[in-house]
Formats: sequence, structure tokens, C-alpha cells
Amino acid sequence: MLPIVTLEPQTRAVHSELMSAIEKVVASGRFILGPNVSAFEQEVAEYLGVGHAVGVSSGTDALVLGLRVLGLGPGDEVLTTAFTFQAHVEAILQVGAVPVFVDIDAKTFNLSPEHVAAAITPATRAILPVHLFGQAADMDPLLETAQRHSLVVIEDCAQSFGGDYKGRSLGSLGKIGCFSFYPSKNLGALGDAGLVVTDDPVLARTLMLLRSHGISERYRSEMLGYNARLDELQAAVLRVKLKYVNQWNADRREAARYYSKLLADCKGIVPPCETPYGTHTYHRYTVRIPGGRREGVAEKVREAGVETQVCYPTPLYRQAPFRAPVCLPETERATREALCLPLWAEIPRGVQERVAESLRSAQLTLEDKESPNGELAMPPLDS
Repeated sequence: MLPIVTLEPQTRAVHSELMSAIEKVVASGRFILGPNVSAFEQEVAEYLGVGHAVGVSSGTDALVLGLRVLGLGPGDEVLTTAFTFQAHVEAILQVGAVPVFVDIDAKTFNLSPEHVAAAITPATRAILPVHLFGQAADMDPLLETAQRHSLVVIEDCAQSFGGDYKGRSLGSLGKIGCFSFYPSKNLGALGDAGLVVTDDPVLARTLMLLRSHGISERYRSEMLGYNARLDELQAAVLRVKLKYVNQWNADRREAARYYSKLLADCKGIVPPCETPYGTHTYHRYTVRIPGGRREGVAEKVREAGVETQVCYPTPLYRQAPFRAPVCLPETERATREALCLPLWAEIPRGVQERVAESLRSAQLTLEDKESPNGELAMPPLDS
């Protein structure tokens, strides 16, 4: 089975550097908040063009600490998307705030600025866009809306490290930016790791306290905190990989362009768009398959030995922990149509051609099963 992603080529390419970095950490005996954490924070802050970077233990912890440091809590509404992984909504709920789901833009899968502006209430305190699949959300109108209503903006950059919006790094536009370095991310650790960035020195100091039990010096607590420190070994790994992330992202973009070329004349497959305002990092190459065909195409492609992934099959507001009385049309449509294809920085062109051919073949097979109006029966929505 051709996998949706493989880390083996990347790991092999930098294996000797990784092992050398790990061995130095082991030899040093410094494993918690050591010199590699400090060095990585400085290097990544410079890379992203921000004043401060605070390493934490995961992308989810980055969101929790980010919301907490901004003072969000019970009764505060946070406008966000329901078409993504659930970590950001878990974080909102864990600080006691209220997630308010807003519909997405049909072309980018990202939070719609128009719907955000219409969803503001007296209880709204924040906007939390997710730069999904590596594509930047349209930040200018979101930031303008936030400024007009005195709201804070928290960027979820878990899938978009190295991307930009009009020349500014994603994560640097809001009050804070939150990153995940889960192994399959564009910049991935060898385990869980995360980062919070900000230009505010007061927020940065508070984040450093929060990640380590609220302690400013040994046995002296200033606030109730967490055990959410970035591991020294993971920081050493990330320092190695940070040197290569621009090239890896460029390779992903080139692979995405080749996919789009291969699929340009494939009936019933809608390739992802690239906006004029952002540089896509293609954490995932996600096509749309409209007309109720997505499940059938995915099954036929799997039979041909190609793994795909449905991201995301059920809106968060239809899932038990996050249930809300809304139904957002573009979010619903995306859950029925989006399909992620195999992609990694080193993916061979021949592999992409095999994937494209399996999609083309699946589409031709399904044409014989269409209803008179040219569509397959649409699956029922979850109740």
C-alpha cells in the first residue's frame, strides 16, 4: 500500500546529524530546559520574525497556554472553525471559554472573514483561525475585524510552519501564534513538541512561567501552571531540521504543482487553490470530489494500492464533546468532498503519476454508476 505520508526519506537524509545532536544531549546530562531549548527558541524566533518564542511540550499545550496567557476564560466566546482537528476546541474548553463555530471559505477551507464579522456578539473575546493544510487564512480582514471590536487573534499554525501571508510569517500576525511539531508536520520532532510565539515580552515571560509549574525560581511559584516544557532532546532534533525546512517546503510546493498538472483534466477532481496573498506549505494536498463521489473514489483508489485520507469527515459541532446547534453549509460540504492524497517532500514523480492514474481510473469506473442527473446518491448527514 502506497502510504499517505512516509518520514523515512527525510529521516534518512539527516540521520547522521540527528544522531550527533542526540548523542551530545545524552552526554551533557541536561534534559530539561537546557541549552538546546534556549538556542532553538532564539533560532525559530529569528526565522519567524517574532520577538519571542517559547517551546512547549505539544501543539495542544501551545494552544492551552496561549489562550490562558491572554486571559480567556469562562463565558468568553472564541470564533473558530469546525473543519479541522479538534485540538484548538479542546484548548478553548479547557480554559473554560466557549467555542463559536463559524463557516469556512469554499476555496481555501479556512475561516471566512465575512462569517466571522457576522458572528460577533458582546461576549466575543477572540478569533482563532487555523491555517489549514498549510494554506494561510485571509488575515487582513480578520485582523481588521478584531481591531474594530477589541478582540485578540490567536493563530493556529499546527499545519503551516514556514508559510506566510503577504510576506509575513504565519504565527507573527496575531497576538500569539501556536505551532505543533508532531512528527508528520512540515517541521517535525521525533515525538510531541510545540511552540508559542509573540512579540509581547510580558506574555512571553508569563508563558515561560506557565509551561513550568508557574515557577520563577526553584520552589517559588508565581501562578498556577502546567508541566508543558519542550524536551531538550526534541529541541536538538528541531534545530537540525530547521536548517532544511525551507527546502522541504519548496519541494512540497513543487510536488503539489505537479499533482495539479496531472489532475488538471481529470473530471470530477478539484485541485486545491493557491491564493494571491499566502505561500502554501502543503502539509496536505487536499482535493475536492463533489457529487457524492468521494467515498467511492477513495475505495477504488485503495483497491489500486493507494492510501488516501479523509480530513475531516465530521464537523466538530456534530461530535459529542463539542456539540453545538449549528449547521454550516460550506463546512458540511467540505466534510463530504475533501480528500488528502499522498504527499511528502521527497515524493517521487512516478509515485504521483500512479496516484493520479488511480484517481482517473476510479472516476471512470464510477461514471457507470451515476444517477440520471450525473451524481451519486449523497450520504445522509449525522444527526
